[in-house]
Amino acid sequence: MAEKTLEFESPHFLHSLFADDVGMLKEMGDQLGITVTTRDAWVKFEGNEDSVRAGQAVFADLEKARRRGGAITPHSFRYAMKAAAAGNVDSSHENSPEKPNTNMEMAKVSELFDTRLLGGGGKPAVTPRTKNQRDYIEALNSHDVVFGIGPAGTGKTYLAMAYALDLLKSRQIDRIMLTRPAVEAGEALGFLPGALEEKVLPYLRPLYDAMNDMLDSSEALRFAEKNLIEIAPLAYMRGRTLNRACVILDEAQNASREQMLMFLTRIGEDSKCIVTGDPSQIDLRPKKKSGILEAMSLLHGIEGVSFVRFEREDVVRHPVVARIIEAYEQGREENEAPGSHVSA
Repeated sequence: MAEKTLEFESPHFLHSLFADDVGMLKEMGDQLGITVTTRDAWVKFEGNEDSVRAGQAVFADLEKARRRGGAITPHSFRYAMKAAAAGNVDSSHENSPEKPNTNMEMAKVSELFDTRLLGGGGKPAVTPRTKNQRDYIEALNSHDVVFGIGPAGTGKTYLAMAYALDLLKSRQIDRIMLTRPAVEAGEALGFLPGALEEKVLPYLRPLYDAMNDMLDSSEALRFAEKNLIEIAPLAYMRGRTLNRACVILDEAQNASREQMLMFLTRIGEDSKCIVTGDPSQIDLRPKKKSGILEAMSLLHGIEGVSFVRFEREDVVRHPVVARIIEAYEQGREENEAPGSHVSA
């Protein structure tokens, strides 16, 4: 048996490392197989040597992230536990040489906080919460067209909006264009009451929710008044050329092959194009008509185009969401296996 006690300058700082939720410490103990106790400004780990070392690694990573200005959330705490279990982070509380990164699929929480978008005006900076999210932002920085592919809740849309707003605030672009295929409305879109933006708003609500979460109300109002953020159904994009713009196509799995080609060819000078979608949620019939499937097949290796794939481990919503996605994936694989039969 081994034990290690870590001491910090104040209870407030220590509590910020586990998101002010002592339940995180119990979860940590259960996952790592150690006993975790805390009082005042110290936390103690008891268990076998490897498990205690993993516990130290979690807090060393979170401390570094916190001192860099990051806010620790339950998700980042759990992510630090996974990284520590994979042997990816330094296990010492003091400054010492870091252990080699033995699992390239994980990254330190403190490293994730090095990448920031927006921030200021009372709103915290947007930071990636997983390695794939960090890779997504890096791809956006280095490519003109980026596809974010993966299940719901992985941050594809949220980070796309954060990146676009960051470009707009730094005046690297002149406007943001938001679009989405209105599959559910079909030809009935014109019968909905209100102007075009009012008709389309329900389909773009996730993007607007993300924007309001990142900007203070006065800044969001200023962008709206100056028409710096434009929304339009995908069908209305034909014939346009978009210069100095960041164009976001959300729910792209429901764009047809013709619509996808039309959309991708709207890009003008000094523009960025972000396409987000989940191939497992295609509403088109037949599914093979989806433009995102064709793009994934044809555009790999094209200069200026990048594909970033998200997994259920990247889900940053409630932990149960990742488990729901896993259950559905397993069930669909069983139903699609040769010889399987599902009764009506």
